[in-house]
Amino acid sequence: MIRLALRQFRASAWTAAIGLLAVAAVVLATRSHLATAAAAAHRACGDDPDCPALATFVHSNAPLSTAVGLVVLVTPALIGAFWGAPMVAREIETGTHRLVWTQSISRTRWLAVKLFVVGTVTVVLTGLLSLLVTWWAEPLDKAAAAVYGTFDQRDLVPVGYALFALAAGLSLGLVTRRTLPAMALTFGGVLAVRIAVATWIRPLAATPEKTAFALDPDHTGYGAGGNILLGIPKASLQPPPPDLPNAWIRSADVVDGTGRPLTDAVFRSTCPTIGQDGGGRAAGPVPAEVAQQMHDCVARLGQTYRQAVAYQPGDRYWTFQWWEFGVYAAITVLLCAYAFHRLRRHGG
Repeated sequence: MIRLALRQFRASAWTAAIGLLAVAAVVLATRSHLATAAAAAHRACGDDPDCPALATFVHSNAPLSTAVGLVVLVTPALIGAFWGAPMVAREIETGTHRLVWTQSISRTRWLAVKLFVVGTVTVVLTGLLSLLVTWWAEPLDKAAAAVYGTFDQRDLVPVGYALFALAAGLSLGLVTRRTLPAMALTFGGVLAVRIAVATWIRPLAATPEKTAFALDPDHTGYGAGGNILLGIPKASLQPPPPDLPNAWIRSADVVDGTGRPLTDAVFRSTCPTIGQDGGGRAAGPVPAEVAQQMHDCVARLGQTYRQAVAYQPGDRYWTFQWWEFGVYAAITVLLCAYAFHRLRRHGG
């Protein structure tokens, strides 16, 4: 049975191996350049973490970094759609599963062997891919000091995503009993679960740390920003991002000593000349008079208000990696249990 499963999966495995070799070729060809450029940027900056040379290094390599990261992001969904969904659905569609079951092989053993073969290749493939990309991106990640920004492209969690996607595709294939619908549903389902876990489940791994920063009159602005599809918020005070390297910022609010947020009424009474046009202006230098008004405004507000920040420090990175891997491992086990249960009850 194992030889049959290997023979059926051989073409897919070779395709995946070729893809992995292509990624490895790109990674190996460019890693030396990244390391050299990163070392030069760090020498130029010394101990200054805000040195422009580091930002320039990260920005200049952003297109390649984005492309490599995208490969890691989409691989689990592709595994779920092209390996998981057809694993049983195609056999049921074509009726070939009945031939196997007449050879004294139980349904449970048949599925267990197929799942073992494909699951093993999934772990090896995504594990090697994540290992390669994590090693390749180390100079960029160190320079960017934003480990949570690429959290789902590094280390352990891509393996968890891939196993979950495989189990989701398998289960949906058993439900629909049709390959193409199962593939489409797998893509959508994997995306939905990924978003849900990142939004609501991942933050539960640890209680955020809290700190506060004084308002900086020299770097605080006023305006509004957002996605037009989600709605642009009202103009408000815009302090600079908190200086917390490698931290995951959960919230950053301007509050007074009792924790009450800065209201529009208080802002208007303290800074009546700011934002009369709604905030924001065309690109270009800010007039000196406006800059001075803003500076004085923030200085007055800073006597009462501060920037309160809730964040996850960078040293909790592996806590979150193991937490999220465990979440997806649990979902995978549940989906596989459902698949075996459904196959035993409904068969082909």
